[in-house]
Amino acid sequence: MKKTSAFKTYTQYKESSLNPDNVIGDPVSPDVLVVEKVSHHNIELTWRKAQEDRSGPNENWTRFAVEQMDPRTHTYSTIYIGYGTHHIVEELEPCTLFWFRLRISRPNGECCLTPAVSASTSREPLYGKQLYQAVKRNDEEELSKLLQSGTVNVNVCVELGLTPLMVAAQKGFSSMVHKLVEHGADIHMKNGSGKDALMMACFAGHLDIVKYLRKFGATWQSRDMCGLTPLHWATDGEHLPVIAYMIQDGCEVDVMDVSQWTPLMRVSVVTGNSAVASLLIQAGADVNVRDKHGKTPLMVAVLNNHEQLVKLLLDSGADRHVKNDFGSGLAEMAKAFENQNIIDLLEGRKTL
Repeated sequence: MKKTSAFKTYTQYKESSLNPDNVIGDPVSPDVLVVEKVSHHNIELTWRKAQEDRSGPNENWTRFAVEQMDPRTHTYSTIYIGYGTHHIVEELEPCTLFWFRLRISRPNGECCLTPAVSASTSREPLYGKQLYQAVKRNDEEELSKLLQSGTVNVNVCVELGLTPLMVAAQKGFSSMVHKLVEHGADIHMKNGSGKDALMMACFAGHLDIVKYLRKFGATWQSRDMCGLTPLHWATDGEHLPVIAYMIQDGCEVDVMDVSQWTPLMRVSVVTGNSAVASLLIQAGADVNVRDKHGKTPLMVAVLNNHEQLVKLLLDSGADRHVKNDFGSGLAEMAKAFENQNIIDLLEGRKTL
């Protein structure tokens, strides 16, 4: 495995079939591409960025693209484009060498490359695939045999960075969850996107598994790579019994992800489910909370044409006169989408 501690910014770049680091340019950029963690199927890459103002729209931010080299042609293809500083390359072959580089596109039009970095995936754990397949089939007899052999890693990650416990929690296999935890499965482990078994059980609506994982220390404060918590995932899954239990168990209702979206905002963005929103509001969710661009749940519900949710938010005290950070108000948003029912709701001329 190779780490880089500095790199060159390139105004010109020449492909080399012999040495991926053979590039032309001057060492002027502070950014770094680093190989962090390596397993038999994943390689985690991170990079730093110079401080910049991110209060405006995304097109004014520095954009990053991770590129992976094809060992046969020694050419690169893009595997990630975004504004983050972290990417996990998943579903890789074990015991294999991989090369990556980072392309940086700045708002002023400058484009530069890092030297390539390399990393080799490790050997696949003994019997890892068999354990994973036993859980997927809900085969308790085979699972017990493998666990009792003492030769299997109960926390092995195979497909998509999932552990056997994550798969069992996602599918609702309660007995499998119990067996795996009893044999040392780590309930706090996360997959490549940062989700743990509790989040998966919450999204899938398996209340018995949610309660069991909580009993063994799973936390409502856990976050994935986007800052989403188990409550965000439960609201996305639209599972009222799970959400009600979480609220009763003291789960924070106005917790925010990296976009400063609360679970109530996620309802406005993703599902528009007014029953889920009502449960959150009854638990004290702020109907006038703002995200990082000044949008409120009501604004997002209007933009997504969620009429029932718009009515619920208005009845619950949402401010109909609010404007976002760019000066746009609710009436403008509704008229832009020509939804007369929502326009009438906002102007008090209609009730659903």
